[in-house]
Amino acid sequence: QVQLMESGGGLVQPGGSLRLSCAASGRDFSTYIMGWYRQAPGKQRELVAFILSGGTTNYADSVKERFTISRDNAKNTVDLQMNSLRPEDTAIYYCYAALGFSIYWGKGTLVTVSS
Repeated sequence: QVQLMESGGGLVQPGGSLRLSCAASGRDFSTYIMGWYRQAPGKQRELVAFILSGGTTNYADSVKERFTISRDNAKNTVDLQMNSLRPEDTAIYYCYAALGFSIYWGKGTLVTVSS
């Protein structure tokens, strides 16, 4: 059974940092695109960042220079290091893995940036 499980969310003050992790299981995800979306209250889900199997990365403009995505193909994990967090980064963050027409989602982890 395929499963993606996020961890690392929580409450952080503006300017702080958090590291999200996603562990995928049930198949070999080394060839999959892996990444993160987020959904803020009352807003549509938006792409935050993704990373290809070879390590090429892509970021939303709103998180460039602040967030860093990485993956470990041997462990089927993808991480998101989030620095200089802002209140507008508050959202549920979802991990995903995609290949062709197949896409798998985690259940999400809540990140709240507030003083």
